[in-house]
Amino acid sequence: MRRIPTRRLFAATVLVASVLAPMAVAPAPVVHAAAADRHGTADCPPGGLGPEVEARLDKAIEEVRKQAGIPGVVVGVWMPGKGRYVRATGVANTATGEPMREDSVVRIGSETKTFTVTALLQLVDDGKVGLDDPIAKYVKGVRNGGNITLRHLAEMRSGLFPYTSDPDFIHDLLSDPYRSYTPQEALAYGMKHKNTFEPGAKFEYSNSNLVLLGLVIEKVTGRRLADVIHQRVLRPSHLRHTLFPSGAEFPEPHPRGYTDQTLTGAVADATDWNPSWAWAAGAMISDLEDLRRWAKILATGELLSPATQAQRMKTLPTGFPGTSYGLGILDTDGWIGHNGSIPGYETVTVYLPSRKATLVLMMNTDIRRVDNQEPSTLMARAITQIITPDHVYDGSVTPS
Repeated sequence: MRRIPTRRLFAATVLVASVLAPMAVAPAPVVHAAAADRHGTADCPPGGLGPEVEARLDKAIEEVRKQAGIPGVVVGVWMPGKGRYVRATGVANTATGEPMREDSVVRIGSETKTFTVTALLQLVDDGKVGLDDPIAKYVKGVRNGGNITLRHLAEMRSGLFPYTSDPDFIHDLLSDPYRSYTPQEALAYGMKHKNTFEPGAKFEYSNSNLVLLGLVIEKVTGRRLADVIHQRVLRPSHLRHTLFPSGAEFPEPHPRGYTDQTLTGAVADATDWNPSWAWAAGAMISDLEDLRRWAKILATGELLSPATQAQRMKTLPTGFPGTSYGLGILDTDGWIGHNGSIPGYETVTVYLPSRKATLVLMMNTDIRRVDNQEPSTLMARAITQIITPDHVYDGSVTPS
């Protein structure tokens, strides 16, 4: 079996038998994407960024797309006082040649973490949880759970073994990518392993952390995580085309997604693979306009108290040059937000407070064809070198 790099598989869903299971509650509401009912863009002039800048962006995007073998990509740039730039280029389906669409919805992978942590921080504001509470207070059976805090989990400093690095998990997932997982089942793969370091000692990207935080949210609220995120995060943010799927459902229009995360390393169509294994760490779906809106809400803390947002934004070094990580959020050369990757799709959603600028990328591949770098990072770097040369995005926080 081909060894899949740790950073690429994004989440999981079930715990060992001794771990507390979430309470049974009503199913989450179904949210449908639609081409209509778009958010306004009054904060940005209706015109473009100017013919010279747009020509440079067109050229750079096409060069990266071809160099990295990206079938299709949607790019959105919004810069108040200057204008906006939105392009869909390439194909949504390599077999039919169907063009990529600006109103596509895609799987957003680890951008899901920003929604999960926001829901957790709202509970902090409500006084229902504390960031320095040990995970053992909410979920039993976690190795060293009396010393690992919710803060350690959210900032990727828990020392818990990433379940997506377990060879058995990789084999089982890629042997049957349409299988449904529970949070406990996914976590069980990681729980077989010893912790990799003491809590707080260093940064290590681990989806086990976010799955545990999802279970905390369910334990405290008595509701499904999808319901909590829908009611408390998506609805007040007016994100009408973003959803937390219960299985493999995928609203139209969406591009086909292509991956080489297979047992043989051959390229496969991962569009309809079940993302339940990613759950609180990477299962969500969204579109360009919703991600544009979310970028600012996330970076400015509109759904949180100023004190709690300040806690979120206490970023620490990751070991990746120029990039630090807070509570489910990254800062790379001033750009605040997160990237996402799941078999078949990659995204970037970031906001630059100093310019009030927003960048959103959505693409239908996660295959690394250039120097083992994520295609989304290559694209974001090329774009920001043009629009904000003094703030260049280079934000991967997952190992090669």
